Amino acid sequence: VVNLLGISITVLFTLLLVFIIVPAIFGVSFGIRKVYMKTLLKIFQWATLRIERGAKEKNHPLYKPYVNGIIAKEPTSLEEEIKQIRRSGSGKALDTPEFELSDIFYFCRKGIETIMDDEVTKRFSAEELESWNLLSRTNYNFQYISLRLTVLWGLGVLIRYCFLLPLRIALAFTGISLLVTGTTVVGYLPNGRCKEFLSKHVHLMCYRICVRALTAIITYHDRENRPRNGGICVANHTSPIDVIILASDGYYAMVGQIHGGLMGVIQRAMVKACPHVWFERSEVKDRHLVAKRLTEHVQDKSKLPILIFPEGTCINNTSVMMFKKGSFEIGATVYPVAIKYDPQFGDAFWNSSKYGMVTYLLRMMTSWAIVCSVWYLPPMTRQAEEDAVQFANRVKSAIARQGGLVDLLWDGGLKREKVKDTFKEEQQKLYSKMIVGN
Repeated sequence: VVNLLGISITVLFTLLLVFIIVPAIFGVSFGIRKVYMKTLLKIFQWATLRIERGAKEKNHPLYKPYVNGIIAKEPTSLEEEIKQIRRSGSGKALDTPEFELSDIFYFCRKGIETIMDDEVTKRFSAEELESWNLLSRTNYNFQYISLRLTVLWGLGVLIRYCFLLPLRIALAFTGISLLVTGTTVVGYLPNGRCKEFLSKHVHLMCYRICVRALTAIITYHDRENRPRNGGICVANHTSPIDVIILASDGYYAMVGQIHGGLMGVIQRAMVKACPHVWFERSEVKDRHLVAKRLTEHVQDKSKLPILIFPEGTCINNTSVMMFKKGSFEIGATVYPVAIKYDPQFGDAFWNSSKYGMVTYLLRMMTSWAIVCSVWYLPPMTRQAEEDAVQFANRVKSAIARQGGLVDLLWDGGLKREKVKDTFKEEQQKLYSKMIVGN
């Protein structure tokens, strides 16, 4: 038994080394993951058709998610909508500034629409699928239909938990161990081209191994627009693995708060080999200090591009929410990146208010795969007539348009906070200006 176990471990390690670790080091792929993805797609299609046929036979209504919301809304201003209400109610146009009782209906309707179809809250829950991916996590149609379908689901559980999960944990452990060891060793070398070359390839190698630990299938577009030294790379934020997705194809300086535990060990090792920008908890709240550190970094054109997620929190990959203006006040060239995940194979969104990091990683590693597309957009610079907020909104709109995401003006901080009084006051001022005629 001991000999058999030893042979099995040796064979497994050899397979990992030949088919995953070595290709990751050289940045090549044998195409196994793409064949795996195509096979899964065929299974999902069959399972979905079987569910629909079974539901039809049993007269069960099928749940269909409202992708674009349950209320049709057109982008119109407050003044235009109130004009419309007044015309339909009294037949009068808004010729003279005055208050009419019918104006109340506009605010009542807006309030009811927001309660029924809140475009903010639903951005912090998992994206609902129309098809079933054998995970029973993202589709309400999951129910007993037939024995074959149930056996297929059970087989999927065994494959994901008994084969893929141990394999992925082994790969993640290998990648993290190599990252800590490699960056620590490189950190002892004198500064120069040799150190920079080794640091870059150690980072790329380890991130590529970690990407394979998630069975990630990533398609990169327009690589000629990849961020360059002295710039800032900004991207929409769905998951902590966004960092791994981007860093497995490029070399970045990370920005973040100093942590303890395992994350702290990784941060201390990484900063020895590469000029990452880490802040103490007390420093993060000091906007001027953060801006100063970032400005000093981007002014040195020999330093790596900084990777920043201006939303400040994870959104469920259906939209892009407000970008914090801090990154856009520095005056550096901004390299926008759009990331779009395919939820058919696994939901990459991290709902931090519902799941801890360990639970989230377990869900990720027991998914079928992580499939996504990454678009590198042309670099953008702040124009003379733009302020930081306008520049941030222009970059955000470009990312949303390229990734097929909804462009929202709301702050992602609403995930944990209430709407600021200043936003309410802004709406009140708009209406009062209309009434006063100023």
